[in-house]
Amino acid sequence: MFTARRTSTHRGHDDLLTAGLGSGGLRAMIPPPYADPARPTAEELRRRAIWSSWRGIADLAPGGGFGRLYGSTSTVPGREFHAYATLPGARHPHRVMLQLPDGFDPRRPRLLVTAASGSRGIYGSVALASAWGLPRGWAVVHTDKAAGSDYFDLDSGTGCLSDGTRAPAGTSGLAFEPDPADGGGHGVRGIAVKHAHSKDNPEADWGRHVRQAAEFALQVLAEAYPEHAPFTFDGTRIVATGISNGGGAVLRAAEGDDRWLDAVVAGEPNVYADAPGARCLYDYATEAALLMPCEQLLPQELPASLMAALAAPQLAGLCARLAADGLVEGATPACQARSAHERLLAAGWTVPALRAGALSTGFDMWRALAVTYASAYGRHGVDGHPCGYRFAAQHLDLSPRPATAVERAAWWSEASGLPPGQGIGIVDPSFAPPGFGFPGLRRLRALWEGDDADARRVQAGIAATRARPPREGLPVVVVHGIDDGLIPIAFSSAPYVEAARAAGRDVRFWQVRHAQHFDSFLGLPDLATRYVPLLPYVHAALDRVAAFLEGEGALPGDAVVEPTPRAPGQRLEAWHLAIP
Repeated sequence: MFTARRTSTHRGHDDLLTAGLGSGGLRAMIPPPYADPARPTAEELRRRAIWSSWRGIADLAPGGGFGRLYGSTSTVPGREFHAYATLPGARHPHRVMLQLPDGFDPRRPRLLVTAASGSRGIYGSVALASAWGLPRGWAVVHTDKAAGSDYFDLDSGTGCLSDGTRAPAGTSGLAFEPDPADGGGHGVRGIAVKHAHSKDNPEADWGRHVRQAAEFALQVLAEAYPEHAPFTFDGTRIVATGISNGGGAVLRAAEGDDRWLDAVVAGEPNVYADAPGARCLYDYATEAALLMPCEQLLPQELPASLMAALAAPQLAGLCARLAADGLVEGATPACQARSAHERLLAAGWTVPALRAGALSTGFDMWRALAVTYASAYGRHGVDGHPCGYRFAAQHLDLSPRPATAVERAAWWSEASGLPPGQGIGIVDPSFAPPGFGFPGLRRLRALWEGDDADARRVQAGIAATRARPPREGLPVVVVHGIDDGLIPIAFSSAPYVEAARAAGRDVRFWQVRHAQHFDSFLGLPDLATRYVPLLPYVHAALDRVAAFLEGEGALPGDAVVEPTPRAPGQRLEAWHLAIP
């Protein structure tokens, strides 16, 4: 079940929580260096991965409040235990990692189990789970949910080992190597991404990944403290937490009748409930990829106007294509943008979600999600995408090229697991004029709306990700921003909570106004005065749940939280957050 096991000690200059960087190093705009950028050491890769994971999740900007109002960047000495874990029937393993602080008390074992947000690597929940649990003496066990940044480079024939260093195909211990029969050995070039190309549909197994990570933790604790063994589910306090995809994963782990979990705290979860109003990520992402760029030509107050990177004439051309295909109405770009806006509202989008959705549009997030998830849901190999998309390093004209050694070396520690990014782009066969990518978006949408073999294959993969209510009696707290433009609350948390309560489950719900999906974006001045971070509320919910489990308080009640975004130049204070 667990292979490629390794242990490392992190004390002194290299701790568990910040890899020795401290708050100053985490906030630095320049990443910790590599002595040889083409051949970084395992220690250098770990430090860079922790730096990157912190900066991808938390608001570390001056005045933002992290480490002062919530969270911690304190030095936490201890050990890390890594392994690959394989589910029965899976083709590829997922990574698991136990962070065991020196302050852990084996006589009163406390375990926080977490899953990486998005498609991130094994450190993808460090700013949430590790920052809350490790300073309190809790052991924290992570899973990357069989996604992550273990990219396989088809041009050089190299993949990632357990410690992040690269090795040739066929080397024992590679985290991900595509099967030659799936396109990895037949002259296909570019990059294989585990989330997209494992052929395992990892999202269907998110809950099992979380459970298996907890099993790994109990096994390691027994080996680390044999005099206190065995460590069991019954004898260990276990709480699960995660945000975004990680939040969806811990809610999936809460299903069933097995009483292995004591509580769950999920933030902004990507969860697909069987309930009225629920929509899966693929449905609304493909809708947004088509309509939202045009909709953002509508005069409105968009955050930071990231759409300025896309020329208005190009957006007007997209609006015209939508109109020609009957997806919007109107004879002018202004009318077509209004029509796109009205169609999105009719589909359940709220005005705050559409406003924040400009961030995801500006970063090409909708297309990235659609391309990757279509491949994952359909269980396609590296050369089998139903719409012809591939991933590769690219020239300035977007034509594919081989990646350099320096680019390959940085993927494991810096990539998000979801291209584009870190020198990797989406190779779009429909990007040439006159379509400029529009035909590909239409085909991606047709996989949700259509009825051909490819569409049914993707739809079957999506159906396997539907969530069920948590087990009876399990305390669950869901925290979500009302302004979330990536995982809209109306499509995810709200239907999930309603369905769980209809089944008689104990689910508490914090809905936070002026909170969108990406805390890390709040370093931008315009966004800092519009939005508040979500992590303080997730950490506060963990505080309340932990106190309840210790008999020292009650579970939090439902709340619609009314924070006050700070004024320009003002630092965040507790009264801004108005935590219930």
